[in-house]
Amino acid sequence: MGHDHHGQPHGCDHNHSSHGDVGKGLALAFFLNLSFAIVEVIGGLYTNSIAILSDALHDFGDASALGLAWYLEKFSGKKADRTHSYGYRRYSLLSALITSTVLVCGSIVVAWRAFDRILHPEPVKAGGMMILAIVGILVNGFAFKVTHRGHSHNEKAISLHLLEDVLGWVAVLIASIVMIFVNAPWLDPALSLAISVYILWGAIKRIRETSLVFLQTVPSDVDLVAVRSTILDVADVASVEDFHVWSTDGSQIIVTLSVRRKSPASDASTLRREISKALGNLAHHHVTIEILDSSETVHGCETL
Repeated sequence: MGHDHHGQPHGCDHNHSSHGDVGKGLALAFFLNLSFAIVEVIGGLYTNSIAILSDALHDFGDASALGLAWYLEKFSGKKADRTHSYGYRRYSLLSALITSTVLVCGSIVVAWRAFDRILHPEPVKAGGMMILAIVGILVNGFAFKVTHRGHSHNEKAISLHLLEDVLGWVAVLIASIVMIFVNAPWLDPALSLAISVYILWGAIKRIRETSLVFLQTVPSDVDLVAVRSTILDVADVASVEDFHVWSTDGSQIIVTLSVRRKSPASDASTLRREISKALGNLAHHHVTIEILDSSETVHGCETL
């Protein structure tokens, strides 16, 4: 019997430089969002725009989430130790879950306020809205640019927030231009309601995806049956047992499996190399292969 580890060792941070780059991006996005949220409150009160005030609340929530994400993203880059044998990468998931939850709560509050304003419309200063919209597009667009390079669920959640902010401000810009020429005060809260529903949908989707990673489900882009079949096609493989595929943070894949060989006299190292080759891209992550002879038993959970 033998064990083999392919790819990076447990808890290894094989994207250390990207962690640093994303950390800087999150820090910059945090300060930009916090500063602009303050500007939005002032501008929203001046223009009497519920859409802008709603987005100010949204940006304060985003700023809090970005601050947490900034901290946890740096924390998730710590190497493995005695208490976290796979490292701290899953803390990035925790941040993504909290960030998305903040978005859900904020979107519900904003939608409620917007619905009330639709029933009781008030005049707004469209010119001021237009100026704030242009600034909002520039600020959030820049923040999106410095954070969208990441691949973890945390980075994707933050990037999604910022992209939604950019799209929201584009909509506010269009609406403000329309209201300069047309008396349609209902357009402001209607726009706010539409943005809130869109953000709510994206945040719920992100919570679902993050929760599935927390529950250690098979990554959506991995066909477990097909991979198992490919391994069984390798010469000298009699059966595949205790086969598990999951992800630590949505990007790093963990694979563990036990393979029963047909001939005890065959070379275990060669068999491991053939199996790793069959695993393809999965072998570039963390793979543990146990080679069993026909008389040995494997102790583990039942797998497909």
